[in-house]
Amino acid sequence: MLAEARWPEDGDGAPPGVPGFVHSEFAPLVVAVAERCLSRYASGALPGGNRTAVVLVSASGDTAAAAHVRATVAAGGRVGPLFFFQSVPNSVAGHVAARWGLDGPVVCLSPTGDPRAEGETEAELLRHDGDAAQALLILIELAPDGTPGEATAVLLGEGTRQ
Repeated sequence: MLAEARWPEDGDGAPPGVPGFVHSEFAPLVVAVAERCLSRYASGALPGGNRTAVVLVSASGDTAAAAHVRATVAAGGRVGPLFFFQSVPNSVAGHVAARWGLDGPVVCLSPTGDPRAEGETEAELLRHDGDAAQALLILIELAPDGTPGEATAVLLGEGTRQ
């Protein structure tokens, strides 16, 4: 393990918003925990050729955005175009990859068992197959009561801090 972070940590409130993502804390939570983890490893974007994968693991996905879309459609409303983009968890994983220069594969999983174990297995498979040198594993679940929820990010691989 090269770096690890959680959201929330002591003193955290809601994560800051992310342009292009609305009506949900899912994307802001992913971005906040990923940036916290990566900034504990490097002072900025990783150098080209880093082959860092992003593995996002969530059993329920962005339930807040899905509920908004469901309610809008049920009421006969028009769903905004941002929801077509943000409804796929890969979109926020790609956002993190682009911001930090992560140039490995992006994988999203909905685990049926232990989320961390399944995410670590996927990350190890990517590394073993040569698709990635390291992997940013992000575990996220929104809270059912409308509060932001929790996320953990772990940078897995061999190497030294940048």
